[in-house]
Amino acid sequence: MTALQADLVVVGGGLAGIVTALEALRAGRSVALVDRDSPERFGGLALWAFGGMALVGTRLQAKKNIPDSPARALADWQRFGELDPNGRWPQAWARYYVEHSATEVYDWLLQEGVKFMPAVNLVERGRNGEGNSVARYHLLWGTSRCMTLRLIEQLRAAGSGGKLTLLHRHRVTQLEHTAGRVSGALAIDEATGAEVHLRAPAVVLAMGGINGSHEEARRNWPSDRPQPKTMLNGAHPFADGRLHHLAADQLGAQITHAGEMWNYAAGFPHPFPHFPGHGLSTIPCKSALWLNHRGERIGPEPLVTGFDTHWLCQRVASQEKPWTWHLLNWRIAAKEFAISGAEHNQRIRDRQLLAFLKETLLGNHRLVRQMQQQSPHFLVADSLAELTAKMNALTASHDIAPAQLQATADAFDANFAPGAKPEDDAQIRRILHARQWGPDRLRTCKPAPLQMRGAGPFIAIQMQLITRKSLGGLQTDLHSRVLDAAEQAIPGLYCVGEAAGFGGGGASGKRSLEGTFLPGCILTAKAAANHIKNGL
Repeated sequence: MTALQADLVVVGGGLAGIVTALEALRAGRSVALVDRDSPERFGGLALWAFGGMALVGTRLQAKKNIPDSPARALADWQRFGELDPNGRWPQAWARYYVEHSATEVYDWLLQEGVKFMPAVNLVERGRNGEGNSVARYHLLWGTSRCMTLRLIEQLRAAGSGGKLTLLHRHRVTQLEHTAGRVSGALAIDEATGAEVHLRAPAVVLAMGGINGSHEEARRNWPSDRPQPKTMLNGAHPFADGRLHHLAADQLGAQITHAGEMWNYAAGFPHPFPHFPGHGLSTIPCKSALWLNHRGERIGPEPLVTGFDTHWLCQRVASQEKPWTWHLLNWRIAAKEFAISGAEHNQRIRDRQLLAFLKETLLGNHRLVRQMQQQSPHFLVADSLAELTAKMNALTASHDIAPAQLQATADAFDANFAPGAKPEDDAQIRRILHARQWGPDRLRTCKPAPLQMRGAGPFIAIQMQLITRKSLGGLQTDLHSRVLDAAEQAIPGLYCVGEAAGFGGGGASGKRSLEGTFLPGCILTAKAAANHIKNGL
């Protein structure tokens, strides 16, 4: 057995773990960081994320004359998230977030050399306006990958001279405690099986959420919500909840709100999966018709993205079969189709400004063609009859009658007939509402018939629900200290990021205002590092 001594052990090499380690190193502490993944994947999901951040009261909002404030954001957060008014720590973390995200995330990242795109987007409006009341969604220029690589660079610089020990492909199997406080951890080298005994007066758990394991996600799934028969994985198999249970069983930590999850309703299998069941999460086209397995438009309230992701997931999960279809045409796809994450947003990720502007204005035909070539779940045809045949072939069924798909398209197109009022259709009405905001107008088509001349060919995308983030986790106080059943801090044990439900064991409640996850990782990490800096 190898023994290592440090001031701090950080378990997990995602954004929360990296920020915790960075801040502790800058405060003069020595850090041992343990990560299960390979060195090239150091950074976790933040390395692959798109990089949207819900931030409150930033200079960019002020420049765009967006009238935001912590009080306004907190009201939106509590209303849309349906936070339990008696939930002390989730409420406290929600308030802390809206009061400090501008300085502790936006300003801090600018100081670290990270840049934001000049637009602020309005997302998660709520089906009836109960979501974000103003635009708060800031986009990282270079995606989250650029930010993560920059922070890793800073981490290595701060840890020079032997103050930082990085253990890749190691898994923590035990949390050690002496005289009533945490005193270190035991890690296993997953390549050789060798044990590493890590001694430290403080351990920070930053291992991510629980629903990378579908077994764990299903075990915690709320009994009053529909659960699909099959799902894709947009998290990571390493986010399996084992360390949550270890902390609970060994030290009395409390896992709260484990059934609350931020999944996505429109995913399809990754053409080149990084692990079994790996899915890509699309940013669904607002103008696409969302259909059930029979080719009928899901209703009576049509499904439209950008308003209430939580509700969309429940509607998709309640369908008779565990997939839905998006029916659209090339005109819509070129302007609206997008896949979340750094991998398929090369222009933003690689900071290719002119190419990004060109694709925004003229359409991202490159991505549409790429998915046509790479994914069997992305079907293209010149006629609806041909498309129907391809859809049935993919599902090895006769679920969709050609006449049904034609009738679905015809019924939608009737909204544009002479004398008709397109805004009577709820989907069109929401599209018109979204297009009132400048950034949405750039990437949302003006409503038009699906079968409009010159808009083809037709496209159908088979979609499934995809797991993503855990909204629950280990309960923590505002110093990111893990709490026991009496809400007393467990000495020496901290939890940050998704592992802590982004603060308090569930700061988002049932819904996120979207984009609260990366900032939540940073805020909880900095809180832990601050307390450790002052306490050791």
